[in-house]
Formats: sequence, structure tokens, C-alpha cells
Amino acid sequence: MNTQTLRHDWTQEEIEEIYHLPLMELIYRAAAIHREWHNPAEIQLSTLLSIKTGGCPEDCFYCGQAARYQTNIRVQALLPTEKVIEHARKAKEEGASRFCMAAAWREVRDNRDFDRVIEMVKGVNALGLEVCCTLGMLTEEQAERLHAAGLYAYNHNLDTSEQYYKEIISTRTFDNRINTIRHVRKAGITVCSGGIIGLGETHQDRISMLLTLATMPKHPESVPVNALARVAGTPLQDHQKTNTWEMVRMIATARIIMPASMVRLSAGRIEMTDFEQGWCFMAGANSIFTGERETLLVTPNPGVSADLQLLQTLGLRPMKKETGKETCQKNHNLTSLQ
Repeated sequence: MNTQTLRHDWTQEEIEEIYHLPLMELIYRAAAIHREWHNPAEIQLSTLLSIKTGGCPEDCFYCGQAARYQTNIRVQALLPTEKVIEHARKAKEEGASRFCMAAAWREVRDNRDFDRVIEMVKGVNALGLEVCCTLGMLTEEQAERLHAAGLYAYNHNLDTSEQYYKEIISTRTFDNRINTIRHVRKAGITVCSGGIIGLGETHQDRISMLLTLATMPKHPESVPVNALARVAGTPLQDHQKTNTWEMVRMIATARIIMPASMVRLSAGRIEMTDFEQGWCFMAGANSIFTGERETLLVTPNPGVSADLQLLQTLGLRPMKKETGKETCQKNHNLTSLQ
């Protein structure tokens, strides 16, 4: 296996062979590749802030922010710009190099709320943080406005495979997701796109989702791997906890087939022990979302102090902003040569 070159011609069979390797062999290979492409002693700390919570018209079966489900999530209008900048400043002080703003919208609309988001992006960018947004579907023109404001990354997860997609969401299509990612890429914004495991999907669905990401003309610079956060009141509330070894297997496979990407250990960490998170880092995860629950989305998350203690215990340190950008630039350069 050539581990020095980015590939975009993976086949389902090749990824399936990697995914089903004996677990220890899979982790070993992923860890070796991780060390070729990244500093294994660094973990990027990203803070995620819900700038508009709940009331979403989508019917994603896993999401407590869907208006049609009776959950304990309190609907919150778009936050004031000053408050968002204050959260970003605090996140930077606590070691975060990336600040992500999430709004529970189906799609971005050209209105005053979007104008306010543009001002938030400018303000966070001025603090010297990587700015990321996840706002739903985007047009080309909206993506260009965000890029002009200084947006560094846009998150738009595939969630699952194209084949399984309609089993968990009926109010949009898989192609809608792909189109937004194309608009983001065309505008010059880096792409953050991954998925969720534990939705009832098969191993083939997971492999298919990874295939879609790994065969894009440019790999997403950021690939979040989420475990289902079971929210009371949603159709998936009674699903079993995702097995951590399944998370490790997904992270390791993503690391091998998309070596330059940041692989993000995302939702589900609150149910993981320090040992389990350590295995995820060994398998190639090099980013986490950190922050208290009220500054994240709508599910519990380990606190900043606990995360810093974990990193110290494992001999890891927070990544500086420039490191992440250099990795993405390396990704851009290598991809453009092929």
C-alpha cells in the first residue's frame, strides 16, 4: 500500500478489505499512516457552539432539534453576535484552535439572520481561530459570501450511506448533501464531512459512506466520526449504545484511506472511558470537540478540564491553529498534483 500518495480511486472492495482487518492489525496500520502524515502528539481542540437551537423542520430520526419530536431541548433564537464572539474568545483562551457555529436550519436563507452570521464569522476570524459553520444547505452564492467573510471550514455530514439515507431522513436527499459540499468546495472553503454510526446501518453502509468521502476529487479536510447520541423523544432513542470498538474501526479505516484529513472523534465521547478514547487516538483520531454542555449543541460532553487532563495523561497536547492549516494545505497541494 502506497501511504505517501493521496488516492481518490478507492473501490468498495478495497475499503471493505481494510475495514474487516483483524482489529489490532487495522489499528497498527492506521497508527503508522497517522505518524507519516500528522504529529501524533497533537490533538486539535474544537469548540462547537449552537448559535440557533431547535425548531428545525427536518425529520432526521437521530436529532433532538427536529421540531416534530417532543424532546427536552429548548428552542433558542439566533444568539447575539457579541455573545458568540465572547464564547469564541473564551474557547481560544482554553486552548481551542477551531470554533464551530451551528444553526438548526434546513437551509440558509438570504435574510437578516444570515447577515448576522456573516458578522459572527468575521468576528471569530479576527480572533485568529479557524472558523467553521454548519447551517444546513447552501447555494453557491451563500458559500461565496461565507468565504469572503473569512469562513475556513463548512460542516455538512453525509450521516450515512446513500442507500440507507432515506431510512433516517425523508425531508432531504443524499444528493442535497453532495450538492452543498460541491458549493462549499467551489467557493474555496475547506470541507468538514463525516457521518454517524449506530443508526441501524450495516457495515456495508459504513463502508459505502467512507467510499463516497474517499473518492471525492478532494478528500474532506475534516472527517468527523460520530456515535449516535440517543436523545429521548426521537425515533432512535432506544437504540443501543454504539460499541467503542466499532468507532475505533471506523476511525482507523478513515485514517488509512484519507491520510491527510483531520479525523474527528465527535459525538459519543461522554459515554467513553479514557481508555476507549485513547484507543481512538491510537487509531488515528486527532481532533475532539471540547467545551461544557451549554456551549456545545444539545448533548452532554466532557468538560474542558477533563479533556486537558486526558491529554496530559496520554502525553498529548493541544494543536496550534497553524498546524491544522498546514495539514490542509498539504492535502490541497498533493491533491492538485494528481
